[in-house]
Amino acid sequence: QVQLVESGGGLVQAGGSLTLSCVASGNILSINVLGWYRQAPGKERELVAAITTDSSANYAASVKGRFTISRDNAKNTVYLQMNSLKPEDTAVYYCNADRILTYNPRRYLEVWGQGIRVTVSS
Repeated sequence: QVQLVESGGGLVQAGGSLTLSCVASGNILSINVLGWYRQAPGKERELVAAITTDSSANYAASVKGRFTISRDNAKNTVYLQMNSLKPEDTAVYYCNADRILTYNPRRYLEVWGQGIRVTVSS
């Protein structure tokens, strides 16, 4: 099966930076879209950024210009570089892999990571 494992979260002061990483493992042939979502306490999960196989990316308006998403297709890894962090960026961040093509069996899957906490202090 396919698993996503996130790393890189933690506590940072406002204005600081963090880089999140997410590695996908398993019987993977390709992954169409890799993305990061976040969920703050009392709020719904929201898209932060997503990137396709050809590195076409889109961002939430609230993070555009501060966050950068990138991927390494050979390593099935997606990164989220977060700069100029604000207290309102505090949330649990989830990695998502959509339209994962697997082998044995050959099928498409969508998988979520377990989430990683990012806390930005003021």
